[in-house]
Amino acid sequence: MSLLTHVLACLFGMGSWVAINGMWVELPLIVPEIPEGWYLPSYLTVLIQMANVGPLFITLMHRFRPGMLDERPVVYCIVVLGIIATFLLAFFWKHTVTIGGAPHSVPLLILCFLLSVVDCTSSVTFLPFMMRLSPQYLTTYFAGEGLSGLVPALVALIQGVGVVHCQNATLTDSFNQTVGSGELEAIYQPATFSAQVFFVFLSVMMVVCLIAFTLLNHHPAVAREKRNDMYFSEESAPGKREQGFSLHAQTPEQKPMINPLESSKREPRSSFGRGTYSNFEVVFIFAVLAWVNALTNAVLPSVQSYSCLPYGNQAYHLAATMAAVSNPVACFIAMFMPIRSLAFMCFLTVFGTGFGAYIMAMAALSPCPLLVHSASGTVVIVLAWILFVLCLSYVKVIIGVILRDEGHSALVWCGAVVQLGSMVGALSMFPLVSVYGLFKSGDACNTECPM
Repeated sequence: MSLLTHVLACLFGMGSWVAINGMWVELPLIVPEIPEGWYLPSYLTVLIQMANVGPLFITLMHRFRPGMLDERPVVYCIVVLGIIATFLLAFFWKHTVTIGGAPHSVPLLILCFLLSVVDCTSSVTFLPFMMRLSPQYLTTYFAGEGLSGLVPALVALIQGVGVVHCQNATLTDSFNQTVGSGELEAIYQPATFSAQVFFVFLSVMMVVCLIAFTLLNHHPAVAREKRNDMYFSEESAPGKREQGFSLHAQTPEQKPMINPLESSKREPRSSFGRGTYSNFEVVFIFAVLAWVNALTNAVLPSVQSYSCLPYGNQAYHLAATMAAVSNPVACFIAMFMPIRSLAFMCFLTVFGTGFGAYIMAMAALSPCPLLVHSASGTVVIVLAWILFVLCLSYVKVIIGVILRDEGHSALVWCGAVVQLGSMVGALSMFPLVSVYGLFKSGDACNTECPM
């Protein structure tokens, strides 16, 4: 195992979702400066789902033109597009265009859509590319993907985004004298550096991703870790049998010293990949994959502030930061303890979903959730977020490892199902949060609940 290859795989994975994750953590600094205000998160949700046209195109190409699409040129194109879009964002995010007599942040929305296309398409191109490397590097890639959320969050924390101080509200009486109102009001701390600097940082992160990807393709030390590219070129060879669940024809990996008599006795249990799993098990794996991604990428993040803010601003930031840390931690655990048992995967999914149900219940009870005035309530909600992300992130990595062993097209399906689950989760929560307003936000300084 090459340490250099592990580092490059991690840096490559960090570029997968760093741009959109960076946009989300920077929202408290952006929304006061644009005409859309706090409607921007709703617009972002819609733009991200529209950007799934990228993964759809890639998936259809693999299905109907097997062997014609090489991921490497596509990855180069989308990473360069991400570099350009984040750099332009640094200079044009505040610019507005008058449409229908009202100003709108057209440059910001267009650039956010392009970044969404970049990040969504990475799900169906970055993962299949990792098939070219040895299996152990896939877990490192997932760790980097987890860091794509943690690193921007830590930089935003240093920047001071969303840091609130509570102080007595002041009013002016009839004699123009300032008096205290007896209530606390939230005062946002000024950022240590501007949003422009933050977006330049995101652009640098995309440059690092490009350099890492280039070295993964051309560095001599990495070349020794690569699998035989004949595996990919043979996928488009004539006469190959089209697999039922596969996007394109599969070719077995070259494994020396395999006994022909032993291999002939192994009957494939399904037409998916190598036939390791039955059709029912394949459906179960993809259903779990869609479920955990819907929860971790869309459903629970959309109510994070509702579930945490009633316990105080510190609880909110601690839960967000520790949840972001839990993702790469789960990847490192999976690197050393890759338990592929479907029963254990089911147990972890139910266990993690239970914590997600608690989080959702606290969000529904906002601004007066359970134990709102006690330190134990803060501890429980933070632990719930940590264990929720830890369990389901582990499940995602193990499914990725399982599908990686099933072949190249299985990883393409993996990326497509990840996007499908995230899209269904986002579209389910959008009307509940943004249209019907079923959740009520808590105040970091004032919680109107009985003791």
